[in-house]
Amino acid sequence: MSFSDLKIKHIETSADTLTIEIMDGRVLTVPLAYYPTLLHATDAERDNCHPIGAGYGIEWPMLDYHLSVEGLMQGLPEAPGLSQMKAGTLTSA
Repeated sequence: MSFSDLKIKHIETSADTLTIEIMDGRVLTVPLAYYPTLLHATDAERDNCHPIGAGYGIEWPMLDYHLSVEGLMQGLPEAPGLSQMKAGTLTSA
């Protein structure tokens, strides 16, 4: 399988899951616990998303947040501390 063949057909979010349908018919549902930025977003922020990069990624413009289909397929979680950095709550040691 080549990850470069994975294009998004449809995106759906809920309070606790992200579901994408890929052009080849596969459907991937992942828990938002993997992506704290999305988990803690409002419904309006979470629902405001669209495919980017010719359909190989997803953007949430209100959150300045991006995920790739390849990363979702590999089960990669959000980078540790990313949601705190965006919220400005990390402090220097």
